[in-house]
Amino acid sequence: MESSVDVNSQWPESNDLGCPPCIKTVNCALQGSGNAVGPATLGRHLARRLVQVGVRDVFSVPGDFNLTLLDHLIAEPELNLVGCCNELNAGYAADGYARSRGVGACVVTFTVGGLSVINAIAGAYSENLPVICIVGGPNSNDYGTNRILHHTIGLPDFTQEYRCFQTVTCAQVIVNNLDDANELIDHAISTALIESKPVYISISCNLSAIPHHTFSHEPVPFCLTSRLSNPTSLEAAVEATAQFLNAAVKPVLVGGPKLRVAKAKDAFGELANASGYAVAAMPSAKGQVLETLPHYIGTYWGAVSTAFCAEIVESADAYLFAGPIFNDYSSVGYSLLLKKEKAIIVQPNRVTVTNGPTFGCVLMKDFLEALAKKLKRNTTAFENYQRIFVPQGVPLKGAPNEALRVNVLFKHIQAMLSNDTAVIAETGDSWFNCQKLKLPEKCGYEFQMQYGSIGWSVGATLGYAQAAPDKRVIACIGDGSFQVTAQDISTMIRSGQKNIIFLINNGGYTIEVEIHDGPYNVIKNWNYTGLVDAIHNGEGKCWTTKVKTEEEVIEAIKTAEGPKKDCLCFVEVIAHKDDTSKELLEWGSRVAAANGRPPNPQ
Repeated sequence: MESSVDVNSQWPESNDLGCPPCIKTVNCALQGSGNAVGPATLGRHLARRLVQVGVRDVFSVPGDFNLTLLDHLIAEPELNLVGCCNELNAGYAADGYARSRGVGACVVTFTVGGLSVINAIAGAYSENLPVICIVGGPNSNDYGTNRILHHTIGLPDFTQEYRCFQTVTCAQVIVNNLDDANELIDHAISTALIESKPVYISISCNLSAIPHHTFSHEPVPFCLTSRLSNPTSLEAAVEATAQFLNAAVKPVLVGGPKLRVAKAKDAFGELANASGYAVAAMPSAKGQVLETLPHYIGTYWGAVSTAFCAEIVESADAYLFAGPIFNDYSSVGYSLLLKKEKAIIVQPNRVTVTNGPTFGCVLMKDFLEALAKKLKRNTTAFENYQRIFVPQGVPLKGAPNEALRVNVLFKHIQAMLSNDTAVIAETGDSWFNCQKLKLPEKCGYEFQMQYGSIGWSVGATLGYAQAAPDKRVIACIGDGSFQVTAQDISTMIRSGQKNIIFLINNGGYTIEVEIHDGPYNVIKNWNYTGLVDAIHNGEGKCWTTKVKTEEEVIEAIKTAEGPKKDCLCFVEVIAHKDDTSKELLEWGSRVAAANGRPPNPQ
């Protein structure tokens, strides 16, 4: 039985109006399928709980402390264990899986695995993704002793890993006895779902196979509590916002990345349609704001915005930002021309109206739905956009055998997009080139902007494709990023995935070059297609090619979408080291200026 848990993301971080959060109990569909297999052990309980919350694939790396637990996970008929090449990629895969399916899980071994996966878990935390990180821990008899174990730093202290995870997860539990194992596991999983953040579960290696009276063959269903908006606070927030926006001459709407965690994507679309306002998306919200909305004007990213978008947003006399994150990257080195007195900032659980009051205990989804009924329709900003808009030029067609330009490559990637595809964009120039792609309504789109960890996209592509087998994933990855996590191309092939990977080989860390150049940004060139062929080793379905001209790109795409449509397709694109988007050039110089600010006077 497919199950879904529709709970809101977080308890209020602050109580701006002095009101307690309103809570209701919701039926969260944590019901079992009745497929009781084997004794009621700890391992089986965990496996069934994962299935109940919607996990069907778990990404793992074996180690001596988690082997018995893995036996119980693979014994669960509704759970598929995906073995990864390293823990970092397993975590990235769980991240990508959670983006598509709503929750992800990975299993690693004590400390050497846990500290390896922790970077991926930190990234999931920054993106509000519920990833359940499970670690096979020491034997329960070793706790409280003075023993020194392997996979540790040589001290009789087993808490190092636990303490590291405390800062990047919303709940941490160590299961080293059976009496409270049921309670601890359920607490961690439910907290991940409610707060939409990763959690850490450590399970002693000798406990997984042991039956206990607290477990049943089918775990007892439980319910989660979900926040409700405080009616008084909601009404006041809507009234104050409507009064401000209805008095504006040319208001605009801007969607931010926290639309996902607030589950407010549809509500934002309803508000956009009802208000008639010009609608933009922050760069990290691409894929969360429908680009088919009738008044959509593009990406608002300060100086590197979609053409004519920044001019409309920054000249507006009122703007509503739904779920924004303003950091040095999204603000292009803190250079946005926005004014607080013109802004309505809507976060998942609060609304701030210009320089005035903040209304707490207000869920974004409820607020946007209620506001849509209160706003006067105003199309002025969009009409201004239409007056100044000039269509972007189409990249010139390459001359016969002319070296391929990256903007020409992305012209052809644009033509590949449909409702049956999804785009994964790696940190680097792919951020900027993919940002300009126009997405069909159901085309998926993911990238990791807040954390910006290079190499993320390899594991994320593996996880997203595993969660959404009905979509063909198109991944755009730079050569520098690919060298960090290349191994799990192997897992994609072993899993029978049909992704199309464009590896853009320009000989270095281009995004770093445009921030601050140096010899450290040049990397050793690989024969990337040769590497993938070696990984393929004739086992599974995989096709590779190397392209240097537009004609070769056209032929490669034709092959990938035709005779090789059921294969993993790897296209190595040879590009000039200085062939970057104009947006990266501008963005890089502004971020460099922000990074290089001198210390404030003492």
